[in-house]
Amino acid sequence: MIRKPAVAGVFYESNPESLKNRIEWCFKHELGPGKIPTMGNKREIKGVMAPHAGYLYSGPIAAHSYYKIVEDGFPETFVILCPNHTGLGSGISTMLEGEWETPLGNVEIDTAFAKEMIEDAGIIDSDVSSHVREHSCEVHLPFLQYFSDDFKIVPVTMWIQDLETSYDIGNSIKKTAEALGTSVGIIASSDMTHYRPQNIAATNDKQVLDAIDAMDEKLMMKRVLDLNVTMCGYGPVASTIIASKGLGAQNAEVLKYATSGDLTGDYSAVVGYASAMFW
Repeated sequence: MIRKPAVAGVFYESNPESLKNRIEWCFKHELGPGKIPTMGNKREIKGVMAPHAGYLYSGPIAAHSYYKIVEDGFPETFVILCPNHTGLGSGISTMLEGEWETPLGNVEIDTAFAKEMIEDAGIIDSDVSSHVREHSCEVHLPFLQYFSDDFKIVPVTMWIQDLETSYDIGNSIKKTAEALGTSVGIIASSDMTHYRPQNIAATNDKQVLDAIDAMDEKLMMKRVLDLNVTMCGYGPVASTIIASKGLGAQNAEVLKYATSGDLTGDYSAVVGYASAMFW
């Protein structure tokens, strides 16, 4: 099947040339990396965290993670872990086959990887309905497609985001990559605090990001709960930390933090955005 884009023309441009121009704008923006990266071949990065709002708001911050991914070189497969905003489908779901379409072309699902993950982690289902309207995986694809069409994806939505589930998913990514001998990069799709004043959002988000920087998924979860941080993808981030450490990551870095207010000038009720990497 072809999974059609759900938010082209809304979260990002639907015209291919306009979309490429927007992606370049994200990289060159004052809140972005400042320039467009060139493809490398080190393959040291195991996972990243990137936001998933409209490109006009979070694109420059997301570009920091993609700058590092491109410099590091693409793996064979990206496992994209994202929250389930729609409530459709099962608690944890992937897709086993087909392609995802964006204005920049189609991306193939890594069927072998998805099947192995389902077999290893009994909590994961194959459920197309979870993905049809969900934006938090889709928005990452054009950033990757701008640089290459030589990769596959495994999209995973997480409606259930507790720590035990995060360990199940993170460990299944590690085991699957090792069993299949597939080079893999993990993308945790998450925004930070939603719709709080700038000073509250930045203060609380910093405590969560400090835990991410320490690669401490338990402390991150605790701070999200204790501070009531409305971070929508804490499960995907925890799973990414767990999988990245399992695959050999020993370092982490929060690359950039900003809020929607830094883009719009309205600091009364902001959404926080952050990029981070694990290598």
